[in-house]
Amino acid sequence: MTDIATRVYNHTWKIDPIVRSVLDTDFYKLLMGQMIFHRHRDTRVTFGIHNRSSRVRIADIVDIGELREQLDHVRKLSLSRGESTWLRGNMFNGKRQMFSPEYVAWLESFRFPDYHLEKRDGQYELTFEGLWLETTMWEIPALAIINELRSRAVLKGLGKFELQILYARAMARVWEKMEFLRSLGEVKIADFGTRRRHGFLWQDWCVQALLEGLGSGFLGTSNCLIAMRHEVEATGTNAHELPMVYAALADGDEALRCAPYKVLSDWQKDYDDNLKIILPDTYGTTGFLANAPEWVAQWTGMRIDSKDPLEGGEEAIAWWQDRGQDPKQKLLIFSDALDVHEVARIQQAFEGRIRLGFGWGTLLTNDFRGLAPGGALDPISIVCKVLEANGRPAVKISDNPTKAMGPADEVERYKRVFQVGKMEARELQA
Repeated sequence: MTDIATRVYNHTWKIDPIVRSVLDTDFYKLLMGQMIFHRHRDTRVTFGIHNRSSRVRIADIVDIGELREQLDHVRKLSLSRGESTWLRGNMFNGKRQMFSPEYVAWLESFRFPDYHLEKRDGQYELTFEGLWLETTMWEIPALAIINELRSRAVLKGLGKFELQILYARAMARVWEKMEFLRSLGEVKIADFGTRRRHGFLWQDWCVQALLEGLGSGFLGTSNCLIAMRHEVEATGTNAHELPMVYAALADGDEALRCAPYKVLSDWQKDYDDNLKIILPDTYGTTGFLANAPEWVAQWTGMRIDSKDPLEGGEEAIAWWQDRGQDPKQKLLIFSDALDVHEVARIQQAFEGRIRLGFGWGTLLTNDFRGLAPGGALDPISIVCKVLEANGRPAVKISDNPTKAMGPADEVERYKRVFQVGKMEARELQA
């Protein structure tokens, strides 16, 4: 197993680039990428980084030269022969040839497009503009780079002994969480921590800890490279990006109202079974479920993201029951700001009533809270979202108004079209 403290102390750029493969990304990016490849190859979008934790002035911590160096390195990456073989021949979700030969051939020729970077009031304005098929690939690497550069900047002045102690404490914390999860009985956990990880080596270590600590309770990792290296399941489905772009491209209010369901219609033409997971909260869960076509209730499950998990879970169960579906045959996936005590709370509320799965993110792969003076390693809430599609602004409402984004007039229009009522703000967690 890698001696992380020594590697951090002896960091040499060529040995440890932050992103070391095209596959050092989340599985849902490839799934969505294939859908974009077949259906929206000419659509142009702009993505942008947004640091919700504005108190942390990233541009004052992370050197712009180092950031450019890491971004430029990503632009030189290409899919290796072994990685291509894994995509073509591996079994994903019990299915071989998940990715079409045409899409894999495109990935083999893919190179990351250019970016725009500048400093603005203590933050980085980092945007990616171009074909949706290409720019979507920047989201995960860009976030991983910024988070790890922040970690490296904080750790740069520490000695070898200090680093050994820091990582020993962090490892003990992770293992204590493993022991707590084991005490809950049968709990199903997947690693969703790529975007905001402390670093690649640390995420890799956490996955190995989950493998040993949880055994069959470990569902896999969202990170394709780590999944390939450790021969575990690559996990994930889709994200808010799809309905945000579909909605931005919609002509008129009626087409806008139907856009989230058009996403699901296209998705089920490409994927089935456990990949048919509803993500209902882009423009408010309650309205989405109330107006959903009957066929949506037949999908395998639902991911509860920005709503209070107990409230969202109860709403999903009631919705399935009202449509003649047996909730015990359905799957609920919880993934927003999870840590082990929240997993326990959710498990206690829904065990035996529905199938459960948990996507554990930041507080698995970046829980260094209190391990550096002044909270300098505490995780932050930073995202990379679609800003516009074909020149039209992209909007997200969410079940949590603190996550809403888009021009104010368009946000109000979307609230009207999707009949969004009063929502309770929840404190943003990393």
